[in-house]
Amino acid sequence: MFGLNDAESTNALDLLKRDHKEVDDLFQQFEDAKEDGNRKLRGEIAAQICAALTVHATMEEEIFYPALRKNATDVKDLVDEAAVEHQTLKDIIERLQAAPTSDPLFDAGVKVLSEYVKHHVKEEEHEIFPKAKGSDIDLDQLGERMAQRKSELTAAMAAPGARSRKRSNGKGTTVRKP
Repeated sequence: MFGLNDAESTNALDLLKRDHKEVDDLFQQFEDAKEDGNRKLRGEIAAQICAALTVHATMEEEIFYPALRKNATDVKDLVDEAAVEHQTLKDIIERLQAAPTSDPLFDAGVKVLSEYVKHHVKEEEHEIFPKAKGSDIDLDQLGERMAQRKSELTAAMAAPGARSRKRSNGKGTTVRKP
């Protein structure tokens, strides 16, 4: 291939596909840690998954989806469905962030999140992305905006005090507070 490879590309679709691959790899790492019985590592990987998905969804909702709505044809229903899927993902993420790894449903929650993300990624890459490619959207310029926003969101999540803080809910259960 001449020019930039996908790892260096600022094209919006390449950026999103890299994110999809990164999260898929994290889900695989979680499965490996589960097989090893490493509860602490599973918790750390689950936190990474939740953070990566939160940043990714925010980028899409703030930049990618509005650009599609404005410039791509026959995409409104697909973007509406994707937005609803994002809300469901956020609900699962919130529950995972509040649950200790000792929760008997913790691993099942990560598995359901994984399956839901795979479904969402398949629809995006096979239905939404082709419509974006066929539109008048400048995918390189859009990707630059998205990469900048991703950097901002990632930095904000890594800032001191931005990490989830544990607190008691008054019922003897510890929950994480963003």
